[in-house]
Amino acid sequence: MDLRMPVMDGVEATRRIVTAGDGETRVLALTTFDTDQHVVDALRAGAVGFLLKDVTSESLADAVRRAAAGEPVVAPSVLSRLMDHFSSQPAPPGRPPAGLAELSERELEVLVRMGAGLSNAEIAEDLVVSMATVKTHVRHILAKLGVRDRAQAIVVAHDAGLRRR
Repeated sequence: MDLRMPVMDGVEATRRIVTAGDGETRVLALTTFDTDQHVVDALRAGAVGFLLKDVTSESLADAVRRAAAGEPVVAPSVLSRLMDHFSSQPAPPGRPPAGLAELSERELEVLVRMGAGLSNAEIAEDLVVSMATVKTHVRHILAKLGVRDRAQAIVVAHDAGLRRR
């Protein structure tokens, strides 16, 4: 999805596609503009990833396959800035996201590590558990928070002010 289009911007188009979809629809944002707000808006709208238009054709094809499989895909330069942005911003005021109170203590630990950018393997190593256990926790986190993918769970973690100590 190109984020800059005439008539309707890509964020709104993404939101409408994801809302009207069957739960299996995946949107990968592609743009020349990598501002933090574009990234956050696209992810909040339901995009499973965010790439810059300077991506190679091979990397784009790989990203489309990964996005179709439900994996989050974010350009490395964007991910680095996104992590810096989220770690430096205070959590917005307001109620905690729905479902957050339902998470177990271990699920919260996993969510915090997801928000810090750790992969499942890194989370497993950090918490001294198996990859299968981490995947189970991630699946439960997504279900309890009512989000489709890891990227949206990370946004929830940020909005809730969850930080790694």
